[in-house]
Amino acid sequence: MSEADLLAEAKEILKSAGIENPVREARQLWEASFPRRYVDYEKAMSGGRVEDFRALVARRAQREPMSHLTGCRDFYEHRFEVSADVLDPRPDTEALVIAALEKPFERVLDLGTGSGCILLSLLAARKNAIGFGTDLSEAALNVAKRNFDRLELAVEDRANFLRSDWFQNVEGTYDLIVSNPPYIASDEMAGLAPELSYEPRMALTDEGDGLSCYRIIAASAPEHLNAGGWLMVEIGLTQGAAVRAMFEAAGLQNVEVRPDLDGRDRVVVGQKPL
Repeated sequence: MSEADLLAEAKEILKSAGIENPVREARQLWEASFPRRYVDYEKAMSGGRVEDFRALVARRAQREPMSHLTGCRDFYEHRFEVSADVLDPRPDTEALVIAALEKPFERVLDLGTGSGCILLSLLAARKNAIGFGTDLSEAALNVAKRNFDRLELAVEDRANFLRSDWFQNVEGTYDLIVSNPPYIASDEMAGLAPELSYEPRMALTDEGDGLSCYRIIAASAPEHLNAGGWLMVEIGLTQGAAVRAMFEAAGLQNVEVRPDLDGRDRVVVGQKPL
């Protein structure tokens, strides 16, 4: 079969599986199976690459995330390794990075760092800053460390990773604390897109009302912030008022709910008094 025939076959399989843009995704899987470095196309075709391509199409038809199939995801200004051990970085989260880069900071703490995409994006943009990423999952920390290695020229030796349950093992104070905690309520999990079943559940839901992690973070953040430092968290679309109230109850000032690029509530920010 020719490339056109195989792509057409893949498009129909993906379309039948409910994939929103089967043409684009078929092409992405093709490029993952036949990297441009293969000059001898006929040899690649006969060397098992067709079977690899069809296997990827079958996995995507089962709604496995594209990032798990290609092994990477573009986020903000960089490409990050992604696996089933970490939350898939999403464009919505770039609003948190953008908000953070509006403020001065030299020491940043990323709670629940996952792939490290937030922390490493911030450090790559701020050449004089140092950062610490925490996660309860050792497997996630290993992914973050590999992403650090991928961006080594950008961030040098300024990133450190620590296994910790939120602030449990955190020491020192910071100019900026950021987090994208699990905020999906347990009773909402069944209605999520099929792709999310491939991501770590502990990164998606608190197994409660979706707000318990914010309660912990808001209550403990002030003691780990320098005077004038900022706390910033990503939120679900309906959580702005509740999380804002938590920030204010913790004594933070200049509390705001910021929108994402689509105008939806996405980030809550607050400042420790000077």
